[in-house]
Amino acid sequence: MTAIAPHVSAFFQERLTLERHASSHTCDSYAYAFRLLLDYASKRLKVAPSRLELEQINAQMVVGFLSYLEKKRSNGASSSNVRLAAIKSFMRFMEYRVPSALDQIHCILAIPMKRTNTRLVRHLSAEEIQALLDAPRPVNWPGIRDRAMLHLCFACGLRVSELTGLRLVDLTLQPHPSVLVHGKGRRERCLPLWKQTATALRAWLAVRGAASTPEVFVNARREPMTRSGFEYILEKHASTASKHCPSLSTKRISPHLLRHSCALTQATKDLRKVSLWLGHAHLQTTEIYTRTDPSIKLEALEAVMAPKLRSGRFRASDKLIASLTARSFMRRTDS
Repeated sequence: MTAIAPHVSAFFQERLTLERHASSHTCDSYAYAFRLLLDYASKRLKVAPSRLELEQINAQMVVGFLSYLEKKRSNGASSSNVRLAAIKSFMRFMEYRVPSALDQIHCILAIPMKRTNTRLVRHLSAEEIQALLDAPRPVNWPGIRDRAMLHLCFACGLRVSELTGLRLVDLTLQPHPSVLVHGKGRRERCLPLWKQTATALRAWLAVRGAASTPEVFVNARREPMTRSGFEYILEKHASTASKHCPSLSTKRISPHLLRHSCALTQATKDLRKVSLWLGHAHLQTTEIYTRTDPSIKLEALEAVMAPKLRSGRFRASDKLIASLTARSFMRRTDS
């Protein structure tokens, strides 16, 4: 039997960090996936996570874990696929370290990814965005901070990790306000700021104080803002904004919803501009916004000449036939 703990540590310290040079976002995502997997396995086998063995993490265990994510944690197919990708990456690493477990590893690698539905992107209207940005009251330290966070998150279409990881050295407020974003896959992008967003950031920096952390946004303990902390703040202000804009109460407000809303305010006629603004690696990722924006379809509709309709005269049916048809319809309805 092979203890899994040393191999998991080697996977993160050697494979991801040294060999693959994986970004901190990738490492965090993989670490979260393994935390969920090992917690699930330890409860199912009644064994401490540090005492789990590689042979216990077989294909049946992984399939049960994926089912647990969907049924108990209400994760969608996309989230399950992300967790499965982390497990498969680890198992490819183990192929060379524990050759005796090749059959077990190949069974896990053979587990297929789930197909996902391609749905229209959910987003907020201009009125809903305005109500949300107006929700924080800039009369105290938290209100000024929250207003700056919401404005920046929407204006730049930031991911949560990009917002919470933003540092003071990444901000340029003079002479032309801009922000340097450290995005997914180590891709950096420099974005200009609206005058209103720059004003909100200046107000926040004036009251931020001399926190020891280099991050722009901090919590009440003067520690870096976390993902869960920003999600809580966003949910709180969405509840406040829904009193002035009732349509917000029917939507699930998430940080990524602000990113989608930002994308749809950009010029979706030029996909490359939107892709560069959001930091997408491929244009195919940006194409989802063209499905939501009706202006793209209207241009396509106007560019094509509609076929002519065949002319003809409409003749009313016989009164007797019409009455019998109506009587037959009523009888079917009553039955």
